[in-house]
Amino acid sequence: MSTVFSVRPCRPEARPAPEEQLSWALADLAACDRPLDTDAAALVGCRLIDNMAIAVASLDRSPVAAARAQALCFRREGGARIVGLPVDLRADCTWAAFANATAVRELDFHDSYFALDSSHPADCIMTLLAVAQQCGCTGDDLVRGILVSYEVQTALVRGLPLQHHRIDHVAHLGPAVAAGLGAMLRQPASVIYEAVNLAAHLSLSTRQIRKGRISTWKASAPGHIGKCAIEALDRAMRGETAPSPIYEGDYGILAVLLGGQDAEVTLPGQGEPCHAILDTLPKTHSAGYHGQAIIDLALRLHGRLGDLDQVEAITIHTKRMTHVVMGSGSGDPDKWDPRASRETLDHSAPFQFARALVDGDWHHDRSYDPALISDPAFVRLWGKVRTVEDEEWNRRFAAARPIDKDHGGRAVIRFADGRELTEELAVADSHPRGAFPWGFEDYRRKFETLTEPFLSRDEGERFVVAARDLAKLSTEEVRLLGVEADLRPPTEGAKGLLDRSPA
Repeated sequence: MSTVFSVRPCRPEARPAPEEQLSWALADLAACDRPLDTDAAALVGCRLIDNMAIAVASLDRSPVAAARAQALCFRREGGARIVGLPVDLRADCTWAAFANATAVRELDFHDSYFALDSSHPADCIMTLLAVAQQCGCTGDDLVRGILVSYEVQTALVRGLPLQHHRIDHVAHLGPAVAAGLGAMLRQPASVIYEAVNLAAHLSLSTRQIRKGRISTWKASAPGHIGKCAIEALDRAMRGETAPSPIYEGDYGILAVLLGGQDAEVTLPGQGEPCHAILDTLPKTHSAGYHGQAIIDLALRLHGRLGDLDQVEAITIHTKRMTHVVMGSGSGDPDKWDPRASRETLDHSAPFQFARALVDGDWHHDRSYDPALISDPAFVRLWGKVRTVEDEEWNRRFAAARPIDKDHGGRAVIRFADGRELTEELAVADSHPRGAFPWGFEDYRRKFETLTEPFLSRDEGERFVVAARDLAKLSTEEVRLLGVEADLRPPTEGAKGLLDRSPA
């Protein structure tokens, strides 16, 4: 049976014992041995395949190349692999984690989870893999750590609504990664507690990261949080302490950032397996998750509307989160600007609906081609798409179980002659309740599609086979886990301060 942990801000003079704090509950979850849920463990392998596919597909993109160059300033024998580079070229795990997590996040193409808040739980995977490679962990250790990280992050997303206070959800990622690392390295609760406190403290940032003209930092933020979590655990293992009570303190997260309200965080009970990963959702399309069903809806309508110049207006009725984060409710004119960054457009539901409607497919690069985006006919159509918050869709999204939430919307298309066409889609096709729920073969297909320009068939298949049996891998097999890609020769880009050394 699940355990509900009640958390509330304490008075200034209060000094709650560690065991009375949320951070301890998360640490205790990580420190306890739990049975392995076989379905959850299998999905860890699938999500590792998913992460690696996306990372490889983004290797030549600017934020990823920059992060990789930074990591190479910290080469370390016996360190962790960097995605795409030869197996013997290794870096310190903190920087390998940063580079690899940046590669995963760049295309906005990995899993999501929604409750009171939202998150991308797979942001933890590359950090844990890097540490596992440097610290000599087995595949079983790595699976254990990833499952704990998913469990902690989804629990915090269910209990603490950061978005409502304009705090970014990476604040949930830091403590989740710290807990996962502690579980993987078999640390006691007292050590993990200090790491969770410091990681939570260091992970706080505003929601501006996903607002306005979105920058390339969006790709690097999870890797930065992973670095912070690694350093937090390293420091805790050395006996150092961290700010506490980080959640309950009168200057802590609840009091200062979440309006001073009480909260409840639900965790697995004693002896229960960690299986929250089963409630997380994959992506078919390279776009923010709120756009997944919107894109699938537009693809259904492709070719059915006749002359698109005769479309007068397209109104997408949807939930508040889609409307505010990716639609008209954001107040961001950039979401209709053909000069906007890719990071902005992958968070624009109007752009995604219009692009999929015109093209009849969705591609992680081609759909963002500036030449297509700036086409006058497309810009006219795009400008006719608006979202509206709809209470019916809010109600459908408010389902208690995450798996029961409806993420999609209803498109009302009005033509110049007065006709209207209405079509809706509750969830993305890849959703467990969707038209084509995903299984292992879908992850394999995504991997092959994304990596084909970069990897030999043998290299890709070797990785997929190993990742599918992740829990069975030895220390040496984990150390070798990764891929070497056919990268374009690096161009001489701008140098950073990390490249400098005394003459």
